Formats: sequence, structure tokens, C-alpha cells
Amino acid sequence: MLSIPVNQNLPRQPHLKTSLPGPVAQKIIDRDRAVTSPSYTREYPLVVSRGEGCMVEDVDGNVFLDMTAGIAVAATGHAHPEVVKAIQGQATKLLHMSGTDFYYEPMVELAEKLSDNAPLPRGGRVFFTNSGAESNEAAIKLARYYTRRSLIVAFLGAFHGRTYGAMSLTGSKTVQRSGFGPLLPGITHIPYGTHASLDYLEGQLFPSILPPQEIAAIFVEPIQGEGGYIVPEDGFLQRLREICHRYDILMVVDEVQSGMGRTGRLFAIEHWGIMPDIITTAKGIASGLPLGAIIARPEIMTWQPGSHATTFGGNPVACAAALATMKLLEGGLMANVPKMGELLQTLLRQLQEKFPRISLPRGKGLMVGVDLLDTKGNLDPQLRNRIIQAAFHKGLLLLGCGKAAIRFCPPLVIDSEQIKIAVDILDDLLNTID
Repeated sequence: MLSIPVNQNLPRQPHLKTSLPGPVAQKIIDRDRAVTSPSYTREYPLVVSRGEGCMVEDVDGNVFLDMTAGIAVAATGHAHPEVVKAIQGQATKLLHMSGTDFYYEPMVELAEKLSDNAPLPRGGRVFFTNSGAESNEAAIKLARYYTRRSLIVAFLGAFHGRTYGAMSLTGSKTVQRSGFGPLLPGITHIPYGTHASLDYLEGQLFPSILPPQEIAAIFVEPIQGEGGYIVPEDGFLQRLREICHRYDILMVVDEVQSGMGRTGRLFAIEHWGIMPDIITTAKGIASGLPLGAIIARPEIMTWQPGSHATTFGGNPVACAAALATMKLLEGGLMANVPKMGELLQTLLRQLQEKFPRISLPRGKGLMVGVDLLDTKGNLDPQLRNRIIQAAFHKGLLLLGCGKAAIRFCPPLVIDSEQIKIAVDILDDLLNTID
């Protein structure tokens, strides 16, 4: 049975009391602009006060339907009572004791859970981090350490994080790399998701400039996130797995956004029946607390003590939140995802029939994207941005991705009524297009 937050005080649909931003929000925004980094990317002037399930309330009492989940982080919804209970219980006992230097049971229990459930042939060994970027940084190090090779292949459109190694893997937007060179050497990017791309890798790059015997790993998202919620061509991931196997290259699957039940499986790669060598994860793993992990085949995670460590990764409170999250996923929450995802895509397909300036939806589960198009059928990022801003003023929170896509990555507790509300708002907005 689906476990959803109880005793909600917020309405289950948008309710706006003020113009946006409201007066209290505007004061906080003004204070923020004076003291925080200008590198933060704020899509619209939302100042959140609290959240419940799929709803969030701002500091002026305006209530929004959240189709972002804090960028796919609040997997079990905002402030799920069972996650909150786990956090509170652990916080009364132990807040911190670095897990790379000492031992505590929540960290061991969570590692056991991840090892038992990861799509690896003989289970895995786990290194905990604080974020997706840290997970990918650790995976770079582990791949090079294990293989004693230096080269890495990644994909155009990929997003793996903004720290130096992760940023070097990222191939999404120039603003994420501009001004920060030189980046990590030895990384080659190829187009994502097509057999033509793999033909190019094997037929052109391997014989000329990229000797496969020197490649440590290929990093791939099973569904590209920041790149546009792109699902690869049939057979692409299976063929990539075969290439990695043939040349003893590690297949590293980035499940930071696609993992932890978002597509209806614990890890999205399971949809293709593939067992990678290393999995990186974060975001939804702890329903909002900072936690990430890499899960590797045991024979790969053989680095010696001190070769990689962390002070906060695997923090006991974050681990308690993650254990509660996994219990909810196993207890019925993950079963909600395919049903709600199918409804969302059905309604979006119906919307596309009415409005040719929106593309057909793509994705799996509750990881769904649509493109906005101009009158000639070309990608229209300006229209996408207009729709996202207008949706905010209707009480619907959306985020963009790719060149002109809107992503739908709501909390996994979303119900059919809330999905219909979101699509109805989008319908109203598309009716206003000039």
C-alpha cells in the first residue's frame, strides 16, 4: 500500500494569496542578493517556508504544486513523516562520527541495503559521499586506480557535477565549464544515445586517437537528466556494455538523478537488464539530506586505506533518512511511479495533439520531459522559459533542462489528481501562446 504523508495542513492544489514574489519574499530576496554567490541559478523568485508531500508554501502563504522535488531530491515528498521520524530519532542519539575513521550501524545497514539491491552480479561495496558530484569524483579515482589506465569517455549533453573532475565529465552547457580551464585531462566526449555514436567510437576514435586499452571507464547516464531527459535508442546501453566488456573498460552508470525509484526501478539501468561495474547515486537517496554513494563490484573496490576518504559522507543522520527512504520505496512508493508516470505521459500526449508547439513526452516513470517548439518545429528555449515563469505565477513549479525542455520530476508520492492539475495549468498556458 502506498505510504503518503498524513495530517497535511497544506491544500493539495495551488493557492496564491499575493502577487509574486510577495512582500516578505521580496525582502528575503533583497537580503540574499547582497550576501550570496551570483553563481546560484534561481529560476524564479520562490522563497520556500515549508513543504508537505508534493506541495510547498512560501513565506507569504502562497502554496505551489511542486513538479521539481528540489531537482529530483525529495523522492518521498517534502517532510514525509516517516523520514522526519527517522531523522529525529537518529539526531537524539548521534549526529556525527566520521564513518571513514570509525564505525556506526546506520552506515553499515545502508551499505548492506544498497549492496543487496544494486544491479551488480555479486552485490557491491559502497563508498559514501555528500553529493552526486562527489560520487562521480570518487568513481573517476576508483576507475583509474583499479584499471591503471588514464583515459575516460563521457557524452555530450551529460551532467555529472561541477567539481573539477565531475565538471570535466560534464558536457551540458558551456557556462558550467567556461573560465575554469584547464580541466581534467584525458576525457573525450561523444554524442549520446545513438548507435551512430558508438559506430564513431569504435570505427573512428579507437583506431585513431583513443586506444581502448588505455581507457579506464565510460561514464553514462541511463537517461540524460540535465541534457534534456533523453532516453537512448533501443540497444544503445546493451551495446555500450558489450564494448566495455570486450576492451576491459569499466562501465560507470550515473544514477544521481535517475536512481532511487524515480523511473519505477531502484536504478534506471535495470530497465535495460544491464549490470554495470560502478553505480553513482545521490539526490533522492535520503529524501533531502546530503548523501551520495558509489557502489562497485567488490573486485573493483580494492583501493587501500587512505586512498580515498570523507569527513561527512555517510553521516548517521543522513543514513537514517536513507534507510527510511528505501523502506518507503519498498513498501509501495516505488509501485506508484509507473502508474503515475503512465498517466502523466498520456495527458501530455493528449496535450501535444492540441498544441503542436509541445513535443511528445519522453522518459520513464516520473522522469519525463517535453520540448517546446517554434512554429516551424524547431526547439524554442525562449518559449520554454516563458512557460516556466508563467507556471510559477499559476502556482506550478517546473524546471527546464536540455535546450528547450521542461522536466517533470515530482515527488514520488504524487497522485493522479495532482498530475491532472499540473497538466491543466500547462494546457491553460499553452492556450495563451501568441
